Amino acid sequence: MSVETKRRNKTKGKKAALIIVSVLAVILILDLISAAYKSNPDSVKDYEITNNQISTAEKPYISAHRSGGGIAPEESMMAFKNCIENKDFNVDVFEFDLHITKDGQLILLHDDTLDRTTDSEEVFGVKKARPEDYTYDELSKLNIGAHFKNNDGEMPYSKLSGDDVPDDLRIVRAQDVLDYLTANGDFSYIIEIKNGGELGRKGVDELVKILSQRNLLDKTVFGTFKADITKYVDEKHPELKRSASITEVLEFYGAALTHKKDFSPKYAALQIPYNMPYRMIVNLGTATVINYAHEHNIAVQYWTINKESELEYLSSVGADCIMSDYPDVLYKVLHEKDD
Repeated sequence: MSVETKRRNKTKGKKAALIIVSVLAVILILDLISAAYKSNPDSVKDYEITNNQISTAEKPYISAHRSGGGIAPEESMMAFKNCIENKDFNVDVFEFDLHITKDGQLILLHDDTLDRTTDSEEVFGVKKARPEDYTYDELSKLNIGAHFKNNDGEMPYSKLSGDDVPDDLRIVRAQDVLDYLTANGDFSYIIEIKNGGELGRKGVDELVKILSQRNLLDKTVFGTFKADITKYVDEKHPELKRSASITEVLEFYGAALTHKKDFSPKYAALQIPYNMPYRMIVNLGTATVINYAHEHNIAVQYWTINKESELEYLSSVGADCIMSDYPDVLYKVLHEKDD
C-alpha cells in the first residue's frame, strides 16, 4: 500500500469518525431536549401577573385568525360579521394584518400582493398588484372573496364583480373594522403590519393614532416580521405592546430551557407556532415554555392551530390564546365539556 493511499484511508477514517461523533452528539442533544420538554398539564403553575393578554381563566382566549378565514373570506367585513353574529360560537381576540395604501390608509390584507384573495388581475389588468401602489378608493373596487373556497370546495363569491360586490366583501380599512367590533363587544386584538421600511414606519404611526383614538392600545398586541419595524416601535412607540421577534423567540427559548434568572424582555407576548416540522428539535408548546413566560409576565399566543387534538393539548398546558382559521371549531372543543 502506497503512502498516498495510506493518507487517503487515514483521512477517510477521520471523516467517518467525525460523522459518527456528530450523529451521536445530535442524538444526545435531541434526547436531552426531549427529556427537558416532557410536560404534562399537572406541571402548569400560577404566577402573579399584570399583563391583560395572559388568560386568567382555565381556558385560552379564542382568536379568529385572519378574522376566521377558514369559514368566510379572510380579512373581510363578512368574516368579522360572521364571528359577531353567529350564535354558535364566541371570539375573544381578533387577529388581522395590515398594509398601507398609496394614500396612507391602513387596509386589511395578509399577502404582499392582491392576487390570491381578490380579482385584482381582472380589475387592474396586472399580476402581483401591490396595495401600496393604489389608493384606498381604487382598492375598494375589488372583490376580496373572489377566490374563497368553503369546506365543500365551492367558490360562492367568485362571479361577483363591480357593483355586484357587496360592501362586506370589499377591502376594508383598520378603523372601520375596529369601529364595528368595539360597537359589538369588548375584544382584544392581535394586529400585524406587513410593510417594512418607510411604509412600515408610516403604518405603525397611523395604527398607533387609530388605536389611541379608540382607547385600544392596552387591548392590542402588535406584531411584525420586520426587524427594522420592531426597532422603530421600541424607539418611537414604547406604549404599543408588541410580540417577540424571531430572534427574541430563540433567545427566550434558550432562557426557558436554562431557566435564566436575569431575563427582562421588551415584549408583552410570544406569538409562536406549534405544529411546525422542526417541533422535534424546538418544541414551543410545553408547560415549561408557558410557565417561564408567565413567570416573566409574557402572554403565550399560538398560531395557526386548526387541529382539534392540538387545540386540546395547548389548552391543557396553559396557553393564553389560540389563533385558528376555524374559531367555531375551537370554541366547540374548549366548551363542549361545559354543556
